[in-house]
Amino acid sequence: MAVQLETPSVNSTLKLPYTVEGLIQVFTTSHRDFFTSVMAQSLRIAGQGTSVLVVQFLKGGINQGHEKPIQLGQKLDWIRCDLPRCIDTPHLEENETESLQKLWQHTQKVVLQGKYSLVVLDELSLAINLGLILETEVLSFLAQRPTNVDIILTGPEMPKSILDVADQITEIRRSQRP
Repeated sequence: MAVQLETPSVNSTLKLPYTVEGLIQVFTTSHRDFFTSVMAQSLRIAGQGTSVLVVQFLKGGINQGHEKPIQLGQKLDWIRCDLPRCIDTPHLEENETESLQKLWQHTQKVVLQGKYSLVVLDELSLAINLGLILETEVLSFLAQRPTNVDIILTGPEMPKSILDVADQITEIRRSQRP
């Protein structure tokens, strides 16, 4: 007697009996720091075939902009402002403010289109605290995002309103000073 098992084809779409809901995660600290664990998580997820976007709002220096994302592997896009320097002050030149706003508008657009499953918004709290991106816009963006998209927000002194909507908050503390 021969038995034939029914196996799904490679190109079939998996139908889950439940909906996958994305999380809003916050990684924060009292000092300005690079979030190595967030980048490692992004690379790992992209390596598993999930589309990832990393946006660094205050980093410049490589004249990149949203039109020229750096691709790390096939599934991770990394974009920065099209600026010759990193932003560390609320006092920007007009072209710097325009570049930052273009990056913010582009980020919102591609996330709302559902192009990425994980989106990292690096140093977003600093952009908010410097008055470069409005806190109310960020809250609206988080509320309107596709429900299956995971969002990771990083930066020091994350506003309480954003912490209130976060599903997970990781506070990084130094155990000793170097």
